[in-house]
Amino acid sequence: MSGPERRDVDRRTVLKGLTAAVALLGAGQLVSPGSAVAADGAAAESWTVQTLEAFADTLIPGERRYSGDLAIAGAVTGPGAVQAGVVDVLTSPDLPLAPLLPEIGALLNVRATAYAVAHLIILPVTSPPFVGLSFNHRTKLVGGLFGPDDLDRPIWQLLALITGLAFDTAAHRDTREALAAGHPGLTWLRFPSPDPDGLWRFPQFSYGRVLATSHPATTVSGSPA
Repeated sequence: MSGPERRDVDRRTVLKGLTAAVALLGAGQLVSPGSAVAADGAAAESWTVQTLEAFADTLIPGERRYSGDLAIAGAVTGPGAVQAGVVDVLTSPDLPLAPLLPEIGALLNVRATAYAVAHLIILPVTSPPFVGLSFNHRTKLVGGLFGPDDLDRPIWQLLALITGLAFDTAAHRDTREALAAGHPGLTWLRFPSPDPDGLWRFPQFSYGRVLATSHPATTVSGSPA
């Protein structure tokens, strides 16, 4: 493949890193954005970022950021995972992912190259193979990556989960600060603002009624006695 030399992928290490990242995000322990991918040079970083952005845009598409934007296919209008900061989440210094991102990108580009060969698609040599695919072909390829027999399925599942967290929860930022700054994902989803004291309260029950009263022995913290 063209571009930065592909490195062998240690799948177990990648899975451990992705799993740890999801655990930290789920626990709300990540609040600071990252800045750059730790890669072997600017060229490798550029290819890695473009590839990861294109993968995220395939899952949660958005509009192009500028004319000639290759990573974002521009399949829809409005913000997508890239605008919501998925790269900031993946490269956050609070997560163990940065050293693994070139390997993940390389693996995805190998799969893209194989897909292109199988479908007689001529890929450009100036961009990563996955980025060189059209949105329809990206979608078909990514759909196959989640097949039950795919060896790397857990990698793509965890990467997809992180992509969703970036858009749906602004996982790399404090929620109040993200809302105040107009985070694209939270704004698009109309995530409610907190009360004046900074806390969220939900006076209306989801089903329009109280499902059950608290047990009289329930502790102040809400735990059962």
